[in-house]
Amino acid sequence: MSTCLEPGRAAVVGTGLIGGSIGLALRARGWHVTGSDALAGAAERALELGAIDAIGVDPDAVITFVAAPVRAIADEVRRALGVTRGVVTDVGGVKSSIVQAVDQARFVGGHPMAGSEQLGVDGASAALFEGAVWVLTPVEGTDDDAYALVASVVGSLGAEVVALPPERHDALVAVVSHVPHLTAAALMGIANERSEEHAALLRLAAGGFRDMTRIAAGSPLIWPDIYDENREAVVEVVDRLIDELGRLRELVDRRARPGLLDALQQAQSARRNLPSRIVRPSEVAEVRIPVLDRAGVLAEVTTLASALGVNIADVEIAHSSEGDAGVLILLVDSARAEAFRLSLVERGYRPAVQGLE
Repeated sequence: MSTCLEPGRAAVVGTGLIGGSIGLALRARGWHVTGSDALAGAAERALELGAIDAIGVDPDAVITFVAAPVRAIADEVRRALGVTRGVVTDVGGVKSSIVQAVDQARFVGGHPMAGSEQLGVDGASAALFEGAVWVLTPVEGTDDDAYALVASVVGSLGAEVVALPPERHDALVAVVSHVPHLTAAALMGIANERSEEHAALLRLAAGGFRDMTRIAAGSPLIWPDIYDENREAVVEVVDRLIDELGRLRELVDRRARPGLLDALQQAQSARRNLPSRIVRPSEVAEVRIPVLDRAGVLAEVTTLASALGVNIADVEIAHSSEGDAGVLILLVDSARAEAFRLSLVERGYRPAVQGLE
């Protein structure tokens, strides 16, 4: 099955900022999108703004995106699986609890690492996912074709697809998303308290402070459930952050200039070395992997790639017309292709790597 699909019919459950942006992005690419929302008037507003074509549930949707609050996602996914024949995915910021609650081959857990300070569908944008990471969390029971379809569709929206085990996703987003939001809230709390003493303080808040605290401007309503669902990982990272701030505090208090400079230089180097997306054909290699046509193969291969830091630009599944064999065809960053190949060989696969230029 090739992932280069023609635009078809899609559905969005939850037509707020993320769901509305998905609808706008899909419609811009020729998809017919229906939408629904538990909030009175939300779907009507999405229709008015052109985020969806029609209100309701489309049983013929080949893909349904559930963009409901985290606590409601599992129920909405099960409902969508029951009324549609296609693949269902979600956009929740926590994955383990949702994936455990929905044991169905047509469901692929997902989380686009994108957002905005704007609230609701009025802040939606068709370009929201361009250049963003979109995490998918396939498990052993995930249907490979379902995963490939979701990966293809979200990749067509401009996102970079990264496959992670659900529990690994939750541990990582605690570091890069959940605790940074708490940190921004704490900084804004301190600044707000001090502004009562010094009226000019918030006027001085420019540059770095505004960059660090921008995420605190987003909707607070989604976060209590996220923190509850990912409590252990968040608490662990907060404790680690407190320890690291304590270490830096001691360096400042002791005027330990060499130690402080070393810490800042390490941070600078790490920040500058954050990975970027594949952008040029010369940086892409094709990896062809003969596989048995069994559930869980694609999840195993794609999560291995993510563990090795290998970006996957596209996925295709070539099923054999006879027997139970097939070929996974991945486009990956060429700089990591050989390491990926060797790791696959260690696991018993027989991959072939070829550059595109």
